[in-house]
Amino acid sequence: MAYKDLRAFLKKLEKEGELKRITAEVDWKLEVTEITDRVTKQGGPALLFENIKGSKVPLAINLFGTHRRMNLALEVNDLQEVAARISGFIDFKTPSGLVDKLKMLPKLGELGAFFPKTVKSGPCKEVVKREGFSLLDFPIIQCWPQDAGRFITFPLVFTRNPETGKRNVGVYRMQVFDERTTGMHWQTQKHGAEHFRRARSRYGEGKLEVAVAIGADPATVFCGIVPAPPDVDELLLAGFLRRSPVELVKCETVELEVPANAEIILEGYVDLNELRREGPFGDHTGYYSLADDYPVFHVTCVTHRRDPIYLTTIVGPPPQEDYFMGYAIERILLPIMKLQFSEIVDVHMPAEGIFHNLMIVSIRKSYPGHARKIMSAIWGLGQAMFTKVLVVVDEDVNVHDPGEVAWKALCAIDPERDVEFHLGPVDTLDHAARLPDFGSHMGIDATRKWASEGYARGPWPDEIRMDENTRARIAARWKQLGLG
Repeated sequence: MAYKDLRAFLKKLEKEGELKRITAEVDWKLEVTEITDRVTKQGGPALLFENIKGSKVPLAINLFGTHRRMNLALEVNDLQEVAARISGFIDFKTPSGLVDKLKMLPKLGELGAFFPKTVKSGPCKEVVKREGFSLLDFPIIQCWPQDAGRFITFPLVFTRNPETGKRNVGVYRMQVFDERTTGMHWQTQKHGAEHFRRARSRYGEGKLEVAVAIGADPATVFCGIVPAPPDVDELLLAGFLRRSPVELVKCETVELEVPANAEIILEGYVDLNELRREGPFGDHTGYYSLADDYPVFHVTCVTHRRDPIYLTTIVGPPPQEDYFMGYAIERILLPIMKLQFSEIVDVHMPAEGIFHNLMIVSIRKSYPGHARKIMSAIWGLGQAMFTKVLVVVDEDVNVHDPGEVAWKALCAIDPERDVEFHLGPVDTLDHAARLPDFGSHMGIDATRKWASEGYARGPWPDEIRMDENTRARIAARWKQLGLG
């Protein structure tokens, strides 16, 4: 049964021994981060800070910070269950007759049940403040010493495409400038930034309405960071994951809808011609992202539960909580990648690669240059275009074993022959890039080379393996040899 809201998830975590309540006073400035960073790197529990200095609102963090908690969030024993469900839905074959069409109806009916639905009201409207509110009433944290200030780090930001009316939900950090304004860190390639650009191009001046939800049910929160295609509603995906539609309510002051069971809602607008210096910010790269100009979000109304819980997260030197969410995305979206490129066997983005810096892909190689074809395909695939280093290996390589990948890849490459460079878009947060949002990518073909690819030294050598008879014979004598 789907979690109705954030507190239902917290209750489940506590029941499973995965939540630690901290009653001692803790400062929002740096101390929350230091505690959470230590706990995360030790594989520790989710945290509920009940006494944040200067605030009456408790703070929840690290809720997704282990593989087990990620599974609990999506209510599965293993992420493969989600991948299998996705595979089942996307494996639609064109029905050839009446019987085949009838067989599809149950799946189509189930999918229809996942669309978000609007309700009249919800807990997020228990308190409505059009005046007399302050963002500083909430325990918004300063994460790292050189941060430009306090940042809302886990907001679900709702906007609509001004041309099509389609909704987008994304997670974009928001630097708090004062009691009623924040930055809106819409990176160039994000859908929120595209809505902003289209509104400015269409109207020239004016406002883009924005709503921000803080603290929804875990599947909805998770879907805010999933790199869904522009035409896929994140809330439909959330409904699919939770097997129940997300309930929405209309905002008080803007023409947007938000999760009815959220903890806190911020309503307002972004002025199409107003930018302000935002940052620096200690980012998921493990380095401070550089200060730059971004749109400004003006809060016009705050609604929340009578006793709201403030959900936040930290990013920084890996692994952090975001790694476990990224790993879940990797596993869940693999079937979609395989649907587009059937030769892909597996994909892995190690924690140290900070999502976009390193992707390892194993393929069933079928023709000369196949690895390079996959490189080009991935660099043209949504946010995978940011992948800085892409390593393609053969299907028998375990991409999740860094030792095996390093060994077999390094033994398979002639650097001059097998490394290629490509110019294109890069992550805004990549401080090493030559220009903002533009730089180079490296692809490494670490597959076995064929004569048709210019390998002229004879057959590729076999990997050293002991024969099975000897292995079995020694295994049977292991204890006799005094080694058991």
